[in-house]
Amino acid sequence: METYALLSLTLSHGGWTKELEMESAELALVTEAGSRLWYIDVNGVADDELLDYFYTAADIGVEISALARDGRMLEGTAYFHANKLHRAAALRGDGELKGV
Repeated sequence: METYALLSLTLSHGGWTKELEMESAELALVTEAGSRLWYIDVNGVADDELLDYFYTAADIGVEISALARDGRMLEGTAYFHANKLHRAAALRGDGELKGV
């Protein structure tokens, strides 16, 4: 498993794009049975409205772009799983993550 700290994370969904205000985010890359899976854990999400939306939304698919601490620009599609109680989110990658 490889991990990368993310400095910024921008989400696009249903016609809007917004940079996520957060305390921290970490990308995890997992290679399993020949497949490369990716996940992003986000902590300290400041946008309650965004968490509320994705907590109840039927469509939780987002396009992401992120800047890793090492300077890499990353892009992909993911599912946004909001955790309102902990002001956090887990993004589960769907397909290729460009830039890794």
